[in-house]
Amino acid sequence: MDRVRPRTRSLLAALTAALLAVPGITVLSSAARAADADLARNGGFESGLDGWSCTANSGATVNSPVHGGTSALQATPAGSDNAQCAQTVTVKPDSQYTLSGYVRGSYVYLGANGTGTTDVSTWTQSAPAWQQLSTTFRTGAATTKVTIYTHGWYGTGAYYADDISLTGPGVDPGQPPTVPSGLKAGTVTSSSVALSWTAVTGATGYAVYRDGVKDRTVTGTSATVTGLTPSTAYGFQVTALNDAGESAKSATVTATTTAGSGGSTDLPTHALVGYLHTTFANGSGYTRLADVPDSWDVIDLAFGEPTSVTSGDIRFNRCPVTECPNVESDADFKAAVRAKQAAGKKVLISIGGQNGQVQLTTTAARDTFVSSVSRIIDDYGLDGLDIDFEGHSLSLNANDTDFKNPTTPVVVNLISALKTLKARYGAKFVLSMAPETFFVQLGYQYYGTGKWGGQDPRCGAYLPVIYALRDDLTLLHVQDYNSGPIMGLDNQYHSMGGADFHIAMTDMLLTGFPVAGDANNVFPPLRPDQVAIGMPASTNAGNGYVTPSEVTKTLDCLTKRSNCGSYTTHGSWPALRGLMTWSVNWDRFANWEFQRNFDAYFG
Repeated sequence: MDRVRPRTRSLLAALTAALLAVPGITVLSSAARAADADLARNGGFESGLDGWSCTANSGATVNSPVHGGTSALQATPAGSDNAQCAQTVTVKPDSQYTLSGYVRGSYVYLGANGTGTTDVSTWTQSAPAWQQLSTTFRTGAATTKVTIYTHGWYGTGAYYADDISLTGPGVDPGQPPTVPSGLKAGTVTSSSVALSWTAVTGATGYAVYRDGVKDRTVTGTSATVTGLTPSTAYGFQVTALNDAGESAKSATVTATTTAGSGGSTDLPTHALVGYLHTTFANGSGYTRLADVPDSWDVIDLAFGEPTSVTSGDIRFNRCPVTECPNVESDADFKAAVRAKQAAGKKVLISIGGQNGQVQLTTTAARDTFVSSVSRIIDDYGLDGLDIDFEGHSLSLNANDTDFKNPTTPVVVNLISALKTLKARYGAKFVLSMAPETFFVQLGYQYYGTGKWGGQDPRCGAYLPVIYALRDDLTLLHVQDYNSGPIMGLDNQYHSMGGADFHIAMTDMLLTGFPVAGDANNVFPPLRPDQVAIGMPASTNAGNGYVTPSEVTKTLDCLTKRSNCGSYTTHGSWPALRGLMTWSVNWDRFANWEFQRNFDAYFG
């Protein structure tokens, strides 16, 4: 048998020589074949979404179905978003690459952009089981990076992707950058610290660490770390990043946040907040302020309304006797305000409501708002102000895309007006807000008109107001009612009617979330003492009523991390301030069910 081997070698040599003699045919050496590599990072999604960025937070990893390993991508198109998940890969110029992956679902795409030649994509109309998609491209003469992606189609259900690879010549990434120097703290508030450092040659980005844990990545040499606790010391470090990796951490800089003013208003540890129909009557009947039980810690007088949408001139016209036969006199009403305050309660004027559209389109309207609201507060001796702007009061201009630096006049002027009022009345001034979920949590997916336009400009429009006033805000109680389905941090839609909705919506406020899917643009968490959960008091009060047992489940989950059901929160918050309801009147109509449940839970 051994005598056959020389003849085999001779035959192979002859075939190789013949192939090499044919023009256009090249035989790759073992070294050349070894140069090809899979350049896609985490293509099997075994490390979550590491390396991938999904539009509108549409992507998540699942354990079933999977093509290989233990994880796969699940992404769900919604509205004008096609749930694209992408990553940018370093490549060699003028080189051939093969993009491949496995998908399931309807109308699933796989492609590459920025190739420098012809961008490519491939797709399947229907893949009830795992189907491989594959395409090839050649990079341009100057191309060093391409973006690979997968996405679904508008209006279709979730799709799945797994084992995505980009095979071709690898690139020597070189060395990680050197350690950044010059890290220092700048402006410090009760909830944020501004940092800056010296640029590092060859760095394409930087990672900021807070107490040893990565907080965010940025491309510049400065960052503001938000969502911090007042009067607390924090240690910060920064690293430099490039394609080769991450540098060691810099020296630690320590900064201590200030005391802040939003929480110094003498509220009880757990507070019950209710709106009192003061300027109108409806099916619930009129309730005198003096008849509101002592369980109610904050009473919002509903409502102060403008003389016109854009005037900024707010008037508080108490319910006339023709509409509310049992209405008290102004003197008795003011006496009731003083009595409530003597008992440790807070009485606020609430501006807006369903019918009170307020648009501060000019600085003149802003100034009129400040002066007219001040007159109401002074006349009745109130403790503060509640902003209940609904409908079309707040919206964002098309070019207003950064909630941290708003430019839309109605937003900028409102922020300025509220800061002026807070400064005028001091630290004890109670400032609360009652936005709808459309204006806050929907911002996790959509913000304003969006990068390509077409979205409702009101999406997330409260976020810049809350962010700008986060150090002055006493209470945020989002209306978890009269709402459509909203995507939570688990990337699942949640609907009204049970504890799950309240848990998911409140978890977003206490955890923070990337706005419109941008991981570098995160709305920071509020302190738990700043958050109360807004619920309707009865089935008559609004859509989204939940029974007392569901209210108890909500509080158990958020304050004790127990009784949570299917939703997993990102923490537990025993200091959660409490509950808000629409309204005191409707709760009285329902025999004080909401109040009695609150008292039973918090004692």
